[in-house]
Amino acid sequence: MSLQKHSKPRSNKKTFAREFRLQGTDGIRREVKLSSSQETTSLTPQEVFLKLGFITEEFMEIYAYAHTKQLMSTGKILNGDSVVIGWDPRDPKGNYNSAVVSGVCKAGVNALILGVVPTPLVPMYMLYKNARGGFMVTASHNPRDQNGIKIFSSFNGLKPLPSDDVILTRAVLETDLSSLKKFPLKGKRIDARRDALELFYTFSLAPENTWISPELENNLFKNITLVVDAANGSLSEIAAKIFHQLGFSDVIEVNSKLNGNVNLKSGVADLEGKTIITKEMIKKGSGVFSEHPAIIKLFELGHKNRTSVTNGGKRICGAVFDADGDRFYRLDYDASRDVLIVMNGDEAAFFQAKHLIISNPKRYKRARYINTVESDLNALVAVTELGFIPVLTPVGDKWILLKIMLLMIEKQIRVAKKSIEKKSSLPRALKKWENLKNKNSLNLIDVEELNSELNQLAKIDKDIERVAKSYKKDVFPIGSEETGHCITEGYLRLENEKKVKVFLGNGIKSAVNTFLATQVLLGEKSTRTYFSNLVRPFPPGYKKTFYIYYINKKLFYKNSQLWNKVKKSIFQEARQKGFIPSFTSFSAEPNMLYITLNSNKKDRAAVFVRNSGTENKIGVNLRGSMKSASKLKSIGEKCSKALLIHIKDFENHLYKLEENVLNQLIHGPLSNNKLKLKKPAKERVLSEMKKQGLIQLTKNGHTLTNLGKWYLSTKKYND
Repeated sequence: MSLQKHSKPRSNKKTFAREFRLQGTDGIRREVKLSSSQETTSLTPQEVFLKLGFITEEFMEIYAYAHTKQLMSTGKILNGDSVVIGWDPRDPKGNYNSAVVSGVCKAGVNALILGVVPTPLVPMYMLYKNARGGFMVTASHNPRDQNGIKIFSSFNGLKPLPSDDVILTRAVLETDLSSLKKFPLKGKRIDARRDALELFYTFSLAPENTWISPELENNLFKNITLVVDAANGSLSEIAAKIFHQLGFSDVIEVNSKLNGNVNLKSGVADLEGKTIITKEMIKKGSGVFSEHPAIIKLFELGHKNRTSVTNGGKRICGAVFDADGDRFYRLDYDASRDVLIVMNGDEAAFFQAKHLIISNPKRYKRARYINTVESDLNALVAVTELGFIPVLTPVGDKWILLKIMLLMIEKQIRVAKKSIEKKSSLPRALKKWENLKNKNSLNLIDVEELNSELNQLAKIDKDIERVAKSYKKDVFPIGSEETGHCITEGYLRLENEKKVKVFLGNGIKSAVNTFLATQVLLGEKSTRTYFSNLVRPFPPGYKKTFYIYYINKKLFYKNSQLWNKVKKSIFQEARQKGFIPSFTSFSAEPNMLYITLNSNKKDRAAVFVRNSGTENKIGVNLRGSMKSASKLKSIGEKCSKALLIHIKDFENHLYKLEENVLNQLIHGPLSNNKLKLKKPAKERVLSEMKKQGLIQLTKNGHTLTNLGKWYLSTKKYND
């Protein structure tokens, strides 16, 4: 029985296009294809992006040019101003990186070129040099065959919001390539790499950013042997140097080749959803991590030093990053069980938060702790017990960054209200604040204007400054995502020597702060207590995500036929399981289907379904207590099956390869060598089919799972 295309659900294109934007969660990301490729020659770069799903170097140039010109049209940037540009090493030939530089220079703006650097250095160097914008050319944790662009604004390094994306999308679609090709390079190319890296090292080693006080400085990390997995990405050589300078006893760097193989058998993405890694998982041939150098090295070191680890004399740890260096996961070898403990973003952030509130309870008591909806619901319970107030945002560190800025503005408002002098401009600022809170769709200009007005008010009302100094409580200590983004307050000294607060997703800072926190909180504990706290820093809830890859995202949006079908399915199944379901709307991400599940037993749970903003997939996400695990899993399985049947994109070239693999495995297992599929697509498709649960790797080779067999037997056929 061969796999054939089933009937396609209809979509309301008019509704979907109403707020159309090219961007996902954070900028643009797609598979790359050179404009000289045969399949792209008769299409514009915009058509290649929209119709074929590829980014060409010409599209990169158009995107950078359009954004820069947009900034110029609003007066945010002038001819001769500067924009900062960095990239990760996935483009060793520089086709896409140089295109972004060209787009900026053709717009008449200077390009401060950093080269291969971690993402947080782009906004950091922007602020340092007072540059007017920034581009990071990266697809972050996505596979090496993809690339993209993250944009940073000059306003505190914030990222564009969806309403900003809509405006930029229109500008990109209206830009004519033939005209752009004729434009001269008016802006200068300025090599700023050395200066920027020096800034990054200074920032990363500053005690106020590492949290290493003078009394803790000596020999804090002396018993830690650290394996650094840079994912063949931006932190190659950089991370290891920083850890070495901070005093880790031995720093071993793996996956640090700048050859374009980013995230390949390395990095945080492969660790998502894992809690422990056993030695069976590195078994040659069948182990899921059998070709992962960092994990193999950690087991090797663990076995070699097993006695020292058992008696607490030595710690064998891993610091794992993604290609652009803004995400961090931690690994620890537990000798008693002969496993690696995986510490995700929720758990790392919890340790950091616990250290902060214990070290300074007056400052952080009842401060906001920001999580995205991806986080374990029990993490929110745990930080509440520590004394924080949890705040939930949509997926993406840009929403954490925005929430931080809005909390800071709210604090400015409260301070202004408490001042003795009542200036006439305060009511105007209050009205703007109310309008801002009631807006369904924010943009950076509105937020920046209100912030500027409040700053100006503080300058003319001296009493505000007095009240502000007496207002010690911080509104925000930490924001995190389960997937490894963690944002804490940092301090940056600018070129003019002024010191400012910065909030940046920074894998290095998160790693250093996490190791500091665990050393302080657990360093004197017994070995058993140390590891039991690492593996369970708070009672974990149930978390599971069902993924469906190679999809037509246009079919799933608020109130579409498929969206309503999935919503109805979740409501029906949830009620049968004893839950009381209710829909929760997030104005920042209206197309996410988020359903809160309550019960008479006060059991809290949630199911949310959303298109990925970074990859061509959709996820059915389950969050709740362990006692609800089986009920939630049943809801998730039913929902994901409905999506699996109805949302696949039959024209997607990777879907066709997936179809090919399924057809080959119908008659039984096949080894990797016998599967007829060309590299490098073979590695990616097999990996993503495993993530969907369609196939599994056994000692006999790749074989269909029960879900894979169900998919083959229950699909709908075209006539």
